[in-house]
Amino acid sequence: MSRLTPDMAGSFARLTLSHLERQWPYKLDHIMAGPEDVAAPIDLHPIFHGSFDWHSCVHGWWQVMRLRRLFPDLPEAAEVARRADRMLVPDKVAGELAYLQRPLSGGFERPYGWAWLLALHDELGRHGEGWGETLGPLARAFARRFTDYLPKLTYPIRVGTHFNTAFALTLAHGWAKRHDPALAALIEQRAQDWFGRDRDCQAWEPGGDEFLSSTLSEALLMSRVLAPDRFLEWFDAFLPRCAGREPATLFTPAIVSDRTDGKIAHLDGLNLSRAWCWRSIAAALPASHPLIPQAREAADRHLDASLGHLDDNYMGSHWLATFALLALESDGD
Repeated sequence: MSRLTPDMAGSFARLTLSHLERQWPYKLDHIMAGPEDVAAPIDLHPIFHGSFDWHSCVHGWWQVMRLRRLFPDLPEAAEVARRADRMLVPDKVAGELAYLQRPLSGGFERPYGWAWLLALHDELGRHGEGWGETLGPLARAFARRFTDYLPKLTYPIRVGTHFNTAFALTLAHGWAKRHDPALAALIEQRAQDWFGRDRDCQAWEPGGDEFLSSTLSEALLMSRVLAPDRFLEWFDAFLPRCAGREPATLFTPAIVSDRTDGKIAHLDGLNLSRAWCWRSIAAALPASHPLIPQAREAADRHLDASLGHLDDNYMGSHWLATFALLALESDGD
């Protein structure tokens, strides 16, 4: 089973540092209410104006900060800290907050970017330099958005792209358990409302531009919000044929036909995120569960399909290393 090594960590950090502040090309999630809203990304987003888009920049920061903590002796760790000292400062955080206060910004980066910002804040809080405290106002703003949004979301969003509800709530729940118990309880309740009665999932996936498995993202969330015995009962009803490698699509890596096409390149992310899900789900099941060998084998196959392609083209290199880190580090935590 592949594990994260210092050499891998260094290569991931170098790749992400190369684009964290790269301004162009850049894809905005930006509603313009008038001509005064025409502005360059760096003027709209003082911190998160690199890595092709806002959310990729956010989770790029999460990735390099996590690598710095896991491998403090990496040569790249000092550069990560220098960048953080320069970029994660109160006036730049205030600029990011000001963007949220613009008219028509309520749906900005919902929910994927919201969740990654919370994950970044949680990671920063594990460092001793005060970066987490600095980013705190922005994290609390996104937590309030989750608190307001989840009660009125009648139906979960199950697509395998940025709008997926389960993936975002997995990240947000990890933050909320440590920072906002009321939000954690809300996430746990809504997850059970939406997914608690799901049975015999057919796993009609992937779609042609998906980087998340809607099936496995849901199962991963439920492993985080349910007690172990309840998760086992739920999982065995949700995927009752899984120990026999059915549905087969969940065990089959996606084919990526063109890594220069940003949407098709999403499928490398699917392979990496499935590896993360499979490893995490296996860790959440009892050691005797018959699925565990198949889950671990599936994770390795998915990793092998895409781990060697992180830097093939900027359409993947601006974000894929984050998902590789999730998969390689994963032990169910």
